Amino acid sequence: MPLRSAVPVVRLLTLFMLTLTLGACAAFSQRDPLNVQVAGIQPLPGEGLELRMAVKLRIQNPNDRALDYDGVALDLEINGRRLASGVSDAQGSVPRFGETVLSVPVTISAFSAARQALGLAEHIGMDKVPYVLRGKLAGGLFGTQRFVEKGTLDLEGALPSPYRR
Repeated sequence: MPLRSAVPVVRLLTLFMLTLTLGACAAFSQRDPLNVQVAGIQPLPGEGLELRMAVKLRIQNPNDRALDYDGVALDLEINGRRLASGVSDAQGSVPRFGETVLSVPVTISAFSAARQALGLAEHIGMDKVPYVLRGKLAGGLFGTQRFVEKGTLDLEGALPSPYRR
């Protein structure tokens, strides 16, 4: 008799686990990627041979669920070389189908700046310099959203060059 009374409990437990599994799959559904643009750069006090800036990011959420974040990290590459990196423990939320501006302090070391100067010197006369901004918004175990923004910096007219005609 004890075996017969356990069968309905096992069926009920199996049904509960199946429902829980399907709910978990729906919770981790695919999200559209975030749209991230640099909205501004402001200087910050540096220490020693480093340059510090506050990079303001405009983050747009094209999803139907708000994105809560608890920390952000950035890496900036210019011309294929790492230039700056930064982290912030900022907390907040990007509303569904909304946007927010987030400020992240980044650091450029003297050695990174020297590498960039040497790299640009190799490409004298180059008007467009490629950049890649990689980052992530931390959002818990499965809520972290990574983003990549690629583009070119148009240096034509920004820096006078004796080698241009």
